Amino acid sequence: MSVYSISRRRSLLGSMSVNSIIILVNVVAFILFTTLISLNNGFIDYVAIKPSSILAGKYLWTFVTSMFMHGGLFHLFANMFSLFFIGSLVEKILGSKRFLWFYMISGLAAGLLFVLSGLVFPSGMNTYAVGASGALFGLVGLLMLLTPNLPVYIMFIPIPIKMKYAAPGILILLWLISIAGNVPIGNTAHLGGLIVGIVYGIYLRKKYKNRVAMLGRRFS
Repeated sequence: MSVYSISRRRSLLGSMSVNSIIILVNVVAFILFTTLISLNNGFIDYVAIKPSSILAGKYLWTFVTSMFMHGGLFHLFANMFSLFFIGSLVEKILGSKRFLWFYMISGLAAGLLFVLSGLVFPSGMNTYAVGASGALFGLVGLLMLLTPNLPVYIMFIPIPIKMKYAAPGILILLWLISIAGNVPIGNTAHLGGLIVGIVYGIYLRKKYKNRVAMLGRRFS
């Protein structure tokens, strides 16, 4: 491989937004992890987060790897489609570095609450969790505080809903779907990410009161 081709690839990567890079990493990780799990089903312990393993001090790195793995193509598409729009807006608001840190912290907090929920609900101790939705809910929670009147579309509802209603509405809807249809949805992880987003949103509203007010008016 020539030095020229290497430099071109670096230049292309450098021109991408952090949100685009995160999406790319998710796609590549999904292909890689899915391939490895198909070859050896036991590899899932090295990728997905599981409360019993974490509380036993094992596979601690799955706090990170689970954020970049998904349960199927639809799961990946739904999260990346949402991240493309929501993440792009949040990155513009926060800036690339703050966005990256906030995204990662939201995802880690989501994983932590999922693990701790295993102590309250022992039936979930050996349940695996994967996906970017915990971090995504962190972004949603932040927008709920910074741009509460931002009109957004959720799931199959054909009319826009203000972010301040859409954020908790999505959480409740997913919870109901998981209960009614016995669908394995990481609701506690979603809640963990949302809490981080709300807390950070409260902090920014207090520290940058005028800027946040301008932002709210712009996206209303």
